[in-house]
Amino acid sequence: MKTLCRYISNYMGILVLAAALLAMTFPEVFQQVRPKVINYLLGVVMFGMGLTLRLMDFKIVFSRPKDVLIGCLAQFTIMPFLAWALAKLFSLDEALALGVVLVGCCPGGTASNVITYLAKGDLALSVGMTGVSTLLAPLLTPLLTWALAGKSVNVDVAGMLLSILWVVILPIVLGLLIKWLWPKFTERATDYLPAVSSIAIALIVAIVIAANADKLLAGGLIVVLVVMLHNICGLSLGYLIGRLLSLSEPKKRAIAIEVGMQNSGLASSLATLHFAAYPLATIPGAIFSVWHNISGTLVARYFTIRNNQSS
Repeated sequence: MKTLCRYISNYMGILVLAAALLAMTFPEVFQQVRPKVINYLLGVVMFGMGLTLRLMDFKIVFSRPKDVLIGCLAQFTIMPFLAWALAKLFSLDEALALGVVLVGCCPGGTASNVITYLAKGDLALSVGMTGVSTLLAPLLTPLLTWALAGKSVNVDVAGMLLSILWVVILPIVLGLLIKWLWPKFTERATDYLPAVSSIAIALIVAIVIAANADKLLAGGLIVVLVVMLHNICGLSLGYLIGRLLSLSEPKKRAIAIEVGMQNSGLASSLATLHFAAYPLATIPGAIFSVWHNISGTLVARYFTIRNNQSS
């Protein structure tokens, strides 16, 4: 079972891509699932993240606040404004533009820590950035979405804040609490958690894509291009900032991956909850979930090859 779970987590990108293709081919199967299930699945992912975190992981916030501050500033400036700029540049319609901006305003993705580890980046910095950006998300995600998309769309800032608290923060806190109360149980469970999270993310992607399969086929190529550019530019600019600030190579890799990989499952969940009048707003988050796992794996592979060549 452990070997199977390891394969599932190691090939998460392929799993998510397969789920997306299945949803496009057999949308009627996944359309039977109620959209609210997305929130529960995301809660499972966040709960798993809470079980793997330790309070000591947040020590970096106090021991190396400058690194975390640089990373979080990059996270909540580069990706939101890049999303807004790309939506304008490609003249996306209102719903798709909202979805792209929403992805950009979300915190770092849960898979970023795994990718940073595979890329030989600064794992402590990655975990610290993910934790801090997630804690900041209830305030910054709704405010940035309102600032960048609120002129054309009615953004429920208070509602989004409460949603993030319930769907993201509460499961993480519960995970931390259970780890503290039952450490031995949690230690045994951690071998299976990455696989459970991978399956949950794949199901989120499948549900969102199936619900909008026809519309995605009609005008999806431009959205795929925008999402790919958003991710690639985020990875590149994150690395560039680390280089301009003369940070070490592991820190540059961690910041690049944290900036470029978003919690796109949260974006899809928030779009489902708060923008029912704009069903296409869920699509960019689903596409991002597929693509950033593929690009993240490729980036990790690239850095691994670089390490082997320099050693």
